Amino acid sequence: MISMKKIVFLVVIFFQNFLLFAQETTEEVSLDERIESGFAPISKVVTEVVFYPVTIVGMDVPIVIIILLLGALYFTLYNKFANFRLLGVAINAAKGKYDDVDHHGADVMAGDPTPGGDIFETIQKEDVIGEVTHFQALTAALSATVGLGNIAGVAVAIAIGGPGATLWMILAGFLGMSSKLVEATLGVKYREVGEDGKIYGGPMYYLSKGVKGYFGKFLAVFFAIMVIGGSFGGGNMFQANQAAAQFKLLFNLQSGSAGFWFGVVMALLVGTVIIGGIKRIGKVTERVVPFMAIIYVGAALIIIFLNISSIPTAFVQIWNGAFNADSALGGIIGVMIVGFQRAAFSNEAGVGSASIAHAAVKTRFPASEGIVASIGPFVDTVIICTMTALVIIIMNLKAGLFSYGGNESKEVLLNSTGESISGVDLTSLAFDTAIPNFSIVLTIAVILFAFSTMLSWSYYGLQGWTYLFGRSKITDIIYKLLFLVFVVIGSSASLDSVIGFSDAMIFAMVFPNIIGLILLAPQVRKEIDRYLLAIGFKKDKR
Repeated sequence: MISMKKIVFLVVIFFQNFLLFAQETTEEVSLDERIESGFAPISKVVTEVVFYPVTIVGMDVPIVIIILLLGALYFTLYNKFANFRLLGVAINAAKGKYDDVDHHGADVMAGDPTPGGDIFETIQKEDVIGEVTHFQALTAALSATVGLGNIAGVAVAIAIGGPGATLWMILAGFLGMSSKLVEATLGVKYREVGEDGKIYGGPMYYLSKGVKGYFGKFLAVFFAIMVIGGSFGGGNMFQANQAAAQFKLLFNLQSGSAGFWFGVVMALLVGTVIIGGIKRIGKVTERVVPFMAIIYVGAALIIIFLNISSIPTAFVQIWNGAFNADSALGGIIGVMIVGFQRAAFSNEAGVGSASIAHAAVKTRFPASEGIVASIGPFVDTVIICTMTALVIIIMNLKAGLFSYGGNESKEVLLNSTGESISGVDLTSLAFDTAIPNFSIVLTIAVILFAFSTMLSWSYYGLQGWTYLFGRSKITDIIYKLLFLVFVVIGSSASLDSVIGFSDAMIFAMVFPNIIGLILLAPQVRKEIDRYLLAIGFKKDKR
């Protein structure tokens, strides 16, 4: 275990060098360019390790994608299509219909030999443990996934894989509902309560407590390290990067340090919220998430409705692109991989991160939150990502904005000028083409998406940080300061490096998490049956 004095010393040196680095910026080399030059080599190494490929039908497929998809398919079959079967229960539970059943009595901690009643093994006497409601936990988790992956990530998928990637994103979203159900159930079942009443949960705890021996502890430590990296990457830098890009595009800012100063402002805003922990994050996200989703999805629906005559052609392109992709797009397998990878990056099902937020829910039935959590990928990928894809495809049909089949640097060429465009810029172009000056509204939505995502991911990373370095105020402060510095770095680096590093760190979390989910799947099935019996959805056959 690293001593706190060493951590404090390293953080002080880091901040000192970072500030000197910013002050030494010259006119020849902008601050943004200097940050990128230092960050790009790190991103390259990490990406190559995590996305080590295997060859399938002549195409390289990252092993991590195969594991993620097979795991999601296994959980779907093992739990008898609970992702579809229990969708109604999930919606009712999120609305609070079963709160009377869910909140009655004392919950029992994992491994309690004498369940029930006022006994020392129970988590809390005559009450239900937890810090947030089902809805707050869901919105906190959604705020981490309903973000720039839905806007920039989908644009990348469509640009590289063509319209057909949309169908595979939707399928991955449905399968991801099963993974999310399993991991959120385990997050609640194996959570811990601190002396101050704060909840500590997620893969670190169900891996170390559920998977016995040193192997479980190794998986937990590995996950904790990766979730910290993921919080700095996909949950922070990627979001800040694309929000800054949209902001600079809207105001036509060419200054080399524009990204840096945008990051400073964003870091200050994020800092004012995350200092209050999951309770304040939950209160903010339960307002921000529905608001930003209504703005974004509402605008997408308006565009689709105004261009309703193009919908049949768009669906034909999606279907044909999914099953008849030409070699320029890498074939069917290539389009499938692009769609699955973007969907996984968007909804994070199987990654395990969302179970950290869901673990903080007020409940005595772990499966109640697991079932609620399954709504996440449905909203995130099946609804919001599909809306983005349809707008891009329809507007490309009408205006010929770009050519499908971008290169590995995640860029596509505009037909009109030959200039490269990437990520959120492409989505912005599609929306702006349909609704003149809509880029102003989209900029607000993008910044809200990025802001809310960073809030939840700061909590995820903090949970991994405290698991490794202990629960204290100093560890809490150090992590949050580091997180805010990475907001600035992400705003200043290029998309290529940021998206590569973000994907790598988040997908690395899949390896330990999926192993744990498979080993503990029988526990989840028991919890599902127990909850369904309690709410009267299933009858006891004994």
